[in-house]
Amino acid sequence: MLAVLAAAAILVAAQAWSAQAQADSGSSGAAAASQVSSAAVEDGRQLFLSDCASCHGTNGQGSNVAPTLQNAGPATVDFYLRTGRMPLGQLGVPSWQQERSPLTSAQIQALEAYLGTVGTGPAIPNVVASAGDLHRGWELFINNCAACHSATGAGGSIGTSLAAPPLSRADAQTVAEAVLIGPGAMPRFSFSQADVNALAAYVEYLHTPSDPGGVSVGVGPVPEGLMAGVLGLGLLILVTRWVVGRKGHVAPAEQLTVPVESDELEEAGASKPSRRRRPPWPGDSR
Repeated sequence: MLAVLAAAAILVAAQAWSAQAQADSGSSGAAAASQVSSAAVEDGRQLFLSDCASCHGTNGQGSNVAPTLQNAGPATVDFYLRTGRMPLGQLGVPSWQQERSPLTSAQIQALEAYLGTVGTGPAIPNVVASAGDLHRGWELFINNCAACHSATGAGGSIGTSLAAPPLSRADAQTVAEAVLIGPGAMPRFSFSQADVNALAAYVEYLHTPSDPGGVSVGVGPVPEGLMAGVLGLGLLILVTRWVVGRKGHVAPAEQLTVPVESDELEEAGASKPSRRRRPPWPGDSR
């Protein structure tokens, strides 16, 4: 009996010790994560003050040359930094024309951590393009995106000196963030997760589309049709001019004499009929 009680006491003590160890481990892990997060926020703040504050203000309040970032959120920061749109290399140049960011991934994450503490804003969205319905993505793109980005994603002018950028470098994460934050003149969309996945899948499909009707020139069906019409009409005009020119040079030398009626001769005071010949053709033998 005493042995059973002693074993039970040892088992209870072991369980209590294990629970305490797990609690200590969890608290230490949370403390470590908090310490890492605090370090990332501080790194981001220092980086912001040195590289961003001159335009966006020391507290992200914005200025006359840059918008406020106080409620931008991690999604906005990640979109502009990861795609190379920011930091802006030159004022007056569209940010989407910049191909890559001079910042490293660690610096981008630090800025996201810091600006996530400055106000509130959307978090970085999750997107799985491989789970998207391609046909549904096509429907969403044609109805919501093609008017500005063109049916092939080549981009184009949308008036008032604004342009929708091409989507040739837009990955699934970029599409999801753009839908969420509405960069530039683009509106925000409230799509479901399934629709975001579908739209991202279709944009990625546009990078290497199939062309069952022929070879694409990469500018969309309307410009391609215009080019085909202009080239086809131009070729038809050239062929027509060539045929007409050849017929003019092969006319025989002895033909087309024009008879003159007797009544016409009498009116002209002529005594006997005569025949008028046409003017000589170029190349007639003498």
